[in-house]
Amino acid sequence: MRTMSAAAARRTVLAAQGFGRPRPSKATRRTVLGVLGRTQLLQLDSVSAVVRAHYAPVFSRIGAYDRAVLDEAAWHGGTRRPRALVEYWAHEAALMPIEDWPLMRWRMQRYRHGRWAGMRAVVERNPTLGKDILDVITEVGAASAGEVERHLELDKPRPPGSWWNLSNTKMICEQLFAAGELSVGKRVGFTRHYDLAERVLPAEVFGRSVPEDEAVRELVLRAATALGVATETDLRDYYRLAGTQTRPALAELVDAGELIPVEVADWGAPAYLRAGAVTPRRVEGTALLCPFDPLIFFRARTERIFDFHYRIEIYTPEHKRVHGYYVFPFLLDGELVGRVDLRAERGTGRLLVPAAFAEPGRCDARTAQALSAALREMADWLELDDVVLGDRGDLMPILRAVS
Repeated sequence: MRTMSAAAARRTVLAAQGFGRPRPSKATRRTVLGVLGRTQLLQLDSVSAVVRAHYAPVFSRIGAYDRAVLDEAAWHGGTRRPRALVEYWAHEAALMPIEDWPLMRWRMQRYRHGRWAGMRAVVERNPTLGKDILDVITEVGAASAGEVERHLELDKPRPPGSWWNLSNTKMICEQLFAAGELSVGKRVGFTRHYDLAERVLPAEVFGRSVPEDEAVRELVLRAATALGVATETDLRDYYRLAGTQTRPALAELVDAGELIPVEVADWGAPAYLRAGAVTPRRVEGTALLCPFDPLIFFRARTERIFDFHYRIEIYTPEHKRVHGYYVFPFLLDGELVGRVDLRAERGTGRLLVPAAFAEPGRCDARTAQALSAALREMADWLELDDVVLGDRGDLMPILRAVS
């Protein structure tokens, strides 16, 4: 069996994800979509403490770009520039290349009665609401759940409880989205406006049917392309597949020469190298990685590759947080060397940095100087005038000194 050092595997992973490449002098639609050609998906998340999660990984790989380019590719398709991306449950809620939508039909079939028990219960209690919603959207076009609700003249109170409790109309819209009957025609202020999937997708994409085993094999291959070298668990996590699905797919892909079994030092599990994956001699450059970046969203893999223990602390009570509310790991020349808590204060034009921490042995001027430049670059991209440093973390005194 072929062997790889942990360092070589790490460089392979970074190259597959698009790091270490020369940044374009000007970001275009092609370079923005080129990021998707490597990551295969961008996770969506509602937190906007700095910038929405799907925008940040593109910036981390190509530098400053116009976010409207990504918006247009995902939510404003037209004849001149057809829609290139579509939303669906890939890793979690995610943007993915529009041509990959049929690879999720088996999942849509499983979700036809709802993605989870609470949603299924709402479907059972409201057996005709789905048809009513489809009728409204057929007539009026892309609409938010609130707009649909108004068209149906429903005025029912939301169930008591947490923020996750949604109106029945919203629940059924989500169920129809999960089942593939609705897609997201556009977003306005990050609110989904649902439309019939057949109107969002090109006819050849909407009409394509892919058997589950073939679809899973293609998804595992896409995960391997994005990951470079990965364990079976890594590959399974990328699209939230089951082991019973991935194991047969892996065997077929190995037989076909698409994946090469490898032993990576210190990984403690069999791994698979994507055929044709590049292992550069070095990976240079800096990047601030949002918590939902595809490089790090599988925390066990992040720890295995980078020896970097990382947990998001959004839902941790403030007094129990170790590093902060919305913490970005900092990548420097192929290693995760620190982490910073960030907040974009748009009203005052400030990028707030409440805390900055270094990894063991990396609390030095080089790390601080590189981080200072990366923070300024992010602030400029977000059109924020000032970078305001706080007082928490072992790296903060040096960061203050060099900034």
